[in-house]
Amino acid sequence: MQKFDVSILGFGTVGAGVYKILTGNHDDIAHREDLDLRIRKILVRDFEHEPNLGLADMSYFTTDFSEIVSDPDTRIIVECIGGVEPARTYILKALDAGKTVVTSNKEVISKHWPEFEAAAKNTGAGLYMEATVGGGIPILKTIIDSMQANNIERIMGIINGTTNYILTNMAESGVSFSEALSQAQKLGYAEANPTADIEGFDATYKLSILSSMSFHAHMPVDVIYREGITRLSSEDFDFAKKLGYEIKLLAIGKKNGNNIEVRVHPTMLPKTHPLAAVRGVFNAIFVTGHAVGDIMLYGQGAGQMPTASAVVSDVIYACHSDGHHKYMTFRNEEKMTDEVNLVENFRCRYCIRVNVVDEPGTMAAISEVFAKHNVSLKDVLQLGAPDNGVSSRITFMTHEANEFDIRSALSDIGKLTCVHAIESMIRAEA
Repeated sequence: MQKFDVSILGFGTVGAGVYKILTGNHDDIAHREDLDLRIRKILVRDFEHEPNLGLADMSYFTTDFSEIVSDPDTRIIVECIGGVEPARTYILKALDAGKTVVTSNKEVISKHWPEFEAAAKNTGAGLYMEATVGGGIPILKTIIDSMQANNIERIMGIINGTTNYILTNMAESGVSFSEALSQAQKLGYAEANPTADIEGFDATYKLSILSSMSFHAHMPVDVIYREGITRLSSEDFDFAKKLGYEIKLLAIGKKNGNNIEVRVHPTMLPKTHPLAAVRGVFNAIFVTGHAVGDIMLYGQGAGQMPTASAVVSDVIYACHSDGHHKYMTFRNEEKMTDEVNLVENFRCRYCIRVNVVDEPGTMAAISEVFAKHNVSLKDVLQLGAPDNGVSSRITFMTHEANEFDIRSALSDIGKLTCVHAIESMIRAEA
């Protein structure tokens, strides 16, 4: 039986979960995997503000990273600190020392993956990141180890549990965004500062990793279109329901030849789509391969034990590599390769709600602008506005149209004298 000493950086939610699995499930892992996995050291910031210190013997803990990276017995380092620094510095030093690194840190991977992989290749160390996307959902291993025969054409994912909880609450309870966010914070699903979640940054970090692996080309964070959920209103959900749709924050990637589009934004999905039924804090990733067709993986996308499960899976995977670690097969460089054509003028359906003057000719004027910009209308829903008798709301669902055509059309529609306001524009996928 092979023995591996593992050191953990950070002993918060995920780090403590990794410790629980490696110690509590030690014998079962040893029996199934023929591996003796032992905790060597645990790095903490200090000994005064760490709530989980009581879980382990104090002899494990250190505040000195050099004690871990210089330790010849530590073969695998698990990074659970989060954020960019000092995580980036620690990961680079570990890889430079030939230590295999397993991380759950999506932000630092999405922003510094190329330099980490270069350092890993230089020393022959391993770099593993399953827990960065989808928590306990084994999506990255599925792509790397189970879909090699496929050209992945599309990925669509609900990969942020906080926003999915908020949107589920808005859809089912009819509450406002601020009310749904407040409830998520009270339940511990949202941070006191929820910006990373509600503005789509967290999903963007994850999509960068997910799309890079799926499409075999590094897709940096800064090439991904990002839009959060803060502008959504209860009216959006009312109209979506009337049209037979659900609203989700989706991470979307599509590839056609060398053309790739990557975007994160609120999206309307038909109620019949599998992703439309994903409720609460759960995550799901929908993948289309040219040979296998559509598959979907569903599960808990965050939380202590689901995320720790993915981390420990990577630890076991690394141990079985026998020193022959897998690296990415694409050119993992800081900038997107010139071989990729980034599609910013992507095509999809659009749901547009306009507050207008309730008078003859209004519909014709708006329709004329849409036609001028090559936007074809699929459905139109008109309801009187509740505040007065001279305004009404018109909701347009388009056929597939180009993003730039929609933007130009809305700019011109907003200038019409019969239009009070463009209240909402939400993209839709089939």
